[in-house]
Amino acid sequence: MKKTLLVTGAVLSAAALLTACGGGTVGGSSSGDSAAKTNNKKLSLIPGVQAEPFYISMQCGAEAEAKKSGYELTTQAPQKFDAVMQTQLVNALGSKPPAALLIAPTDAQAMLAPIQQVKTSGAKIIEVDTALKDTSVAESSISSDNAEGGKLAAKTMSELAAGKTGSVLVLDTIAGTSTTNTRAKGFEDELKNYPNLKSAGVQFTQNEPDQAASKVTAALASTPDLIGIFATNLNTGEGAATGLRNAGKIGAVNLIGFDASPSEIEGLKKGEYQGLIAQDPAAIGQQGVQQAIAALEGKPVTRNLTASLHSITKANMDANAQYFYKQSC
Repeated sequence: MKKTLLVTGAVLSAAALLTACGGGTVGGSSSGDSAAKTNNKKLSLIPGVQAEPFYISMQCGAEAEAKKSGYELTTQAPQKFDAVMQTQLVNALGSKPPAALLIAPTDAQAMLAPIQQVKTSGAKIIEVDTALKDTSVAESSISSDNAEGGKLAAKTMSELAAGKTGSVLVLDTIAGTSTTNTRAKGFEDELKNYPNLKSAGVQFTQNEPDQAASKVTAALASTPDLIGIFATNLNTGEGAATGLRNAGKIGAVNLIGFDASPSEIEGLKKGEYQGLIAQDPAAIGQQGVQQAIAALEGKPVTRNLTASLHSITKANMDANAQYFYKQSC
């Protein structure tokens, strides 16, 4: 109830501020509505963090689709994956809101009030990659299916094992991190379908590469039949590769990572990874713009869309180069 009152207060405060600036009444024709209509060809993208290949690839896909459709898209990203920093960027839209805001909320609850204020100003809201808990705010949400990503990783692990018997360790980030926890669960569930592969359990690394490396060192000592490792994100993957390298086990234990950043692709080429599960952030950006334009033009909008996932190995990496994440557009 306290959280509800706080959110309500924030929304009412925003409405009061608009009224004080000559904005009329909430639900009527406000200056915010007029501003959004004035900028009816302008879209804004606020991803989760800057200089991250996943989000850069998303931006590239969004920019290309906006340009093709005759819209203008600007992108601003916080320096860290942080709700306070992201809120500052959202609030900076101020009295000149875009026609639509594409955003990857960095916190499912803390970002509700600032995003709601942008919606109140007349802008359409499209969630990309991550989402608010309140499903009433966005017109559409586009993301990957993390459970399916984990299942695809287990299938890939089975193919790499080629019938050999052994144990498989899952390295997750932090307990309570929904995205990576879901990947780990999807992997564990699918692994049960392969009787030659036995789970060695899930261990948490606190998203620190050095902890991932030490977990691998300990697992190699305690689990002599360790045949594979699934790392649920970039940091755990890099740490796992370090642990295998230090033990002289690169290539002897199959390592599958999540995502396809430039460093991970390089690791795949070198044989430090045997598989990667790539998301399609460019498609998420592209579909985000498509849904925003549909909402603005009064066309049908799909509330939830799922982007594809792809298993990349050294054998098929050339054929899947389109899914490698970018560092610039």
